[in-house]
Amino acid sequence: MSSVEEPNESSDKPNAIRLTIPERYYLLPGAAVVVGTTIGLFRGSRRASLRFLAENVHRPPTTVQGWYFYNKTKNYRVLMGGLKEGAADAARLGATAMGWVVIEEGCKRLGCEEIGEVAAGLGTAGVFSLAYRLPWKATSRTLLLGLMIGAAVQGLRWSREQLREQAQARLAEVEAAAAEGRAEVVEAVEEAVESRK
Repeated sequence: MSSVEEPNESSDKPNAIRLTIPERYYLLPGAAVVVGTTIGLFRGSRRASLRFLAENVHRPPTTVQGWYFYNKTKNYRVLMGGLKEGAADAARLGATAMGWVVIEEGCKRLGCEEIGEVAAGLGTAGVFSLAYRLPWKATSRTLLLGLMIGAAVQGLRWSREQLREQAQARLAEVEAAAAEGRAEVVEAVEEAVESRK
């Protein structure tokens, strides 16, 4: 995970410590936080706007100054409500995504990499159900959805690996044919490259 540069005798600089963190550790939770913030801002601001309207419907302003302060106060409350809801949803979705990453990495380190995505989907569905305090019926549907999403991600990973293996096999075949000097294979590759340009 970390490395220390070897010291140079000619250099008086201290050793640099570098951490290598896999991208998915911060990309998935970071994207979830951004999505949660966006959703929370919209939902929270709309809810705060409707709440302010409901609380003040019985006493509408009658002067221009009254309308100014009414709208000013409403805008502040809408902004504050959106920020509060955005922070809460960002924390929930960020924790849920972090749960996915932790469960998937745990399966990988335990040697169960084949079922890592499915386990991460089920575990994330459980974390999501706990975070949002879903009733049992909704929790069972969420677990089923987590299972389906985990299976879909695992299927996509398997497909990517199969395509990569086929591409490497084809590349080895073309390189072997080019080394043997088979003109028809070399011409077919050159035509394929030219057609893509």
